[in-house]
Amino acid sequence: MSLIGKQVLPFTAQAYHNGKFITVTEEDFKGKWSVVCFYPADFTFVCPTELEDLQNHYEQFKELGVEVYSVSTDTHFTHKAWHDTSKAISKIQYIMIGDPAHVISRNFEVLDENTGLANRGTFIIDPDGVIQAYEVNADGIGRDASILIDKIKAAQYVRQHPNEVCQAKWKEGKETLKPSLDLVGKI
Repeated sequence: MSLIGKQVLPFTAQAYHNGKFITVTEEDFKGKWSVVCFYPADFTFVCPTELEDLQNHYEQFKELGVEVYSVSTDTHFTHKAWHDTSKAISKIQYIMIGDPAHVISRNFEVLDENTGLANRGTFIIDPDGVIQAYEVNADGIGRDASILIDKIKAAQYVRQHPNEVCQAKWKEGKETLKPSLDLVGKI
C-alpha cells in the first residue's frame, strides 16, 4: 500500500539540533514543507556524504520554506557524538532525529526488521502533514539533494496550481501541462 496522500502517523522522538537535545513530533511537520531523510546509521560510509549534501543545499531548502529532518535508528546522543567528531556532520544545522525504538521508521515503512536499521528513504511532506512524494534506495545507493529540490519545487507548484501537472524533467519556470481530453494521445 502506498504512503502517498497519507497523513504522517503520530510519534514523539528526541533529536539533536544546533547543540541541543529537542523533542520532535509529527506536529512539527505541519504548517511548512518538510523533508525527512532516513539513513541506516551514524559513523558509516555513504550516510555522511548524503547528510553533508543535504547541508550543502540547506539554504535552498530554507528559501523554499522547507525544514529538513534526518532520521536513523541511532539515539540523539549518538547524533551528538557524530556531530562532534565528523568533519562532514559537524556542518549540519538541520534536525537529526533519533529513532532507537523504531517507531518512526516503521511509520514510514523503511525499517529493515532483520538489521534494525532504516533504509535510505526520502519523504516530501506538505504543510498539512501529508506525504506527497517518497523514494527508497538500496543501502549502497546515495541520494542527491539537488534532485530532491526539483521534486519539492514541482510538489509546491502542483499544490498551488491544482489543475496543472509537472512533466518529466520539469524545472521551475518551465511550461506545465493542463490535463484534458484534448491532450489524450497527443503527448
